[in-house]
This record gives sequence, structure tokens and C-alpha cells, in this order.
Amino acid sequence: MSNFWLIAFIVAIALTFDFVNGFHDAANSLATVVATRVLTPAKAVALAAFFNFAAAFFLGTGVAATIGRGFVNTQIITPHVILAGLLGAIAWNLLTWYLKLPVSSSHGLIGGYAGAAVAKAGLGGLVVGKWPSTLAFIVVAPIIGLTLGYALMIAVYWCFRGFSPARMDRWFRHLQILSASLLSCAHGTNDAQKSMGIIAAVLFASGLEESFHVPGWVIFSCAAAMGLGTLSGGWRVVHTMGTRLTRLRPRSGFCAETGAAASILFATWLGLPVSTTHVVTGAIAGVGSIQRVRAVRWTVATDILVAWILTIPAAAVVAAIAFFVIRLFESRA
Repeated sequence: MSNFWLIAFIVAIALTFDFVNGFHDAANSLATVVATRVLTPAKAVALAAFFNFAAAFFLGTGVAATIGRGFVNTQIITPHVILAGLLGAIAWNLLTWYLKLPVSSSHGLIGGYAGAAVAKAGLGGLVVGKWPSTLAFIVVAPIIGLTLGYALMIAVYWCFRGFSPARMDRWFRHLQILSASLLSCAHGTNDAQKSMGIIAAVLFASGLEESFHVPGWVIFSCAAAMGLGTLSGGWRVVHTMGTRLTRLRPRSGFCAETGAAASILFATWLGLPVSTTHVVTGAIAGVGSIQRVRAVRWTVATDILVAWILTIPAAAVVAAIAFFVIRLFESRA
């Protein structure tokens, strides 16, 4: 396979990852608004897809730069390393989607990228870079979401203390459309940048670009793939996020979405590839626990936590195997 066609193939795989990310992480911005019956599934998908696409053009490309250069030594990056990393991330995403587990596509991509780099160059293939903050946010992100969701629920109950629950929810049925739009926007701007960073890295590694940067066509393509992926649904994970974890009302759905969106947008502004799944899950648990701790199904939360912990190493192992298989076929070609 010529170098040009190899690069084109890798770009196509990266866009496929963005598409898979869209339908896998659709639950992040859809689950609450569907679970509270504020929007029908079809309308919720259309809303999320639009804002996933539009938001990718906001807040720069700092997250893309972090993905491309913040975890792996750029001196050892080759198209084959990036291809193997993408295959590892996609395989883990599809498996957890099938198992209805809302894991982090971001961490799957980071783990796959790192696993392929280690398979090529050992631990020297990694850099310290953003690893400390990224690993810390596996714990910090859901806590931030939980805290903001809980605090917003307290503020809502205080501000609407003279309202009956039914009257309160009539107000929040309208407000939740705004919060769902904001969350979809936050998801789109942070998550679409991750594939942008991978594509920028392969263009730089192959010599097609003299420096690491994200071209305009890459931004557009990744945003479109993310939006199309969201349009395809993702209902298996929606069920886990929206109904199995805790029972949601329009008021609690609004607080969960707003708290999660604020956290994700802040991380994007800092250039950090935060897990939207972790933040949203924490926010949902936060609003659920305002009633009583037992209102949250902690056994479901435990299953999700185990999947989070396994994501980076599992994707790394699959990517390393993919790299060795690619190298074996290359040596026989």
C-alpha cells in the first residue's frame, strides 16, 4: 500500500472512530432529556447531532494538540502506530457499547495510542506530558460532576421552594432543552477534537504537514462524523445512563446536564481531554443522591467504575496486538 493510500486509510479509520464515538457517547447528551420525556428519542438525537457538529468549531484545538503530543513521544510516531491505536480504541468502544456500559471514548483512544507506542518503542514511546492530569481526572471528573449536580439541585429547590414538584417540572421541561443543547455542545467541542489530534499527528508523522496543526478540513470532517454518529442513536447506553442509574425528573435532568456541561467546557478551555461519560455519570449520581443515597443504584455505578478502570489498559492491549499483527503483515508484504 502506497504511503498516500495508507494515510487516507488511517484518516478514514479516525473518522470511523469519531462516528463510533458519536453513537457510543450519544447517551451523554441524550439520556437525561429522553429519560425525563422532555423530548422524544428522534428529536433528542437531532438536537444532539446538530450541536455536536456546530460545537466542534468553538474553543480552538487545544484538546487536539494534547491528544497528538501530550501522551506519546512524537519522534516514534508512524502511521502504523496511529492505525493500531485507533483499532484498539474502536474495538473497546464497540465491546462496551454491546455490554451497555458508558465508558470513555477519550480514554479508549489515549490507551490505544499509548499501547501501540509501547509496542513499537517500549516505555520510551511515552512522555509524561498530560498523563498525570488525565489519570487524575478519571477520579476527579465524576466527583466534579457529582458535586455540581448536587449543588445545582440544592439551588433549584431553594429558588423554587414555593413551587409544587409538578409546577417545578413544568418550568424545567422547557429549561432542560437548553441544558441538553449546552451539554451536546460541550460534548461536541471536546470529543471531536480527539480525532482531530490523531489525524493531525498522522499528517505530521507522514511528512504531509511541516508542523503539528489541525487543518480546517480536518475540523469539518471530524465534526461531521461526530454528528452523523450521534444521529445513528446509541440507545443501548442511553438505557443505562438514563434509567438504570437513578430516576430522573426534568428538574434533576436540567441540573445534571448543566453541571456536566460546565465541567466539560472548563476542561476544554484548559485544553484537557476530559471524559464526558465520567462527568455526566457523576452528575446523574449527584442529582439522584439529593433525595437519598439509596436513590442511586450503586451496583450499576460499580459496574461502570470497573469499566472505567479497565478502559485505558484494555484498549492499550488490543492496540499493541494490532500493531504486532500489522508489522507481521508488513514484513511479509
